[in-house]
Amino acid sequence: QVQLVESGGGLVQPGGSLSVSCAASGSIARINAMGWYRQAPGKQRESVAVITSGGSTNYADSVKGRFTISRDNRKNTVYLHMVSVRPEDTAVYYCNAQIRRTDRPYESTYWGQGTQVTVSS
Repeated sequence: QVQLVESGGGLVQPGGSLSVSCAASGSIARINAMGWYRQAPGKQRESVAVITSGGSTNYADSVKGRFTISRDNRKNTVYLHMVSVRPEDTAVYYCNAQIRRTDRPYESTYWGQGTQVTVSS
């Protein structure tokens, strides 16, 4: 079994900052890429930021310069630090990871349960 559990999120004012984190646990042999996605009401889920096991990052154009993704491989945890947030950043944020379990020779994609981020005054 493998689980991704998110924490953080909540209500933040426009221009403010907020961080979310996601910890993977279970029978994990290796974690490759980890990332954050978001889904706003009535919209499709979209990629926000991705980080490889080596630390290379990629961001959606809409969040470049405002969001920072990082990871702690010892803790199997990925973070998303958001600054200068905007109302359009309001969404459910999901973490995602490519994980190889100890009992399987291949990677699978796992998702967290999602955490709500609301940007509003």
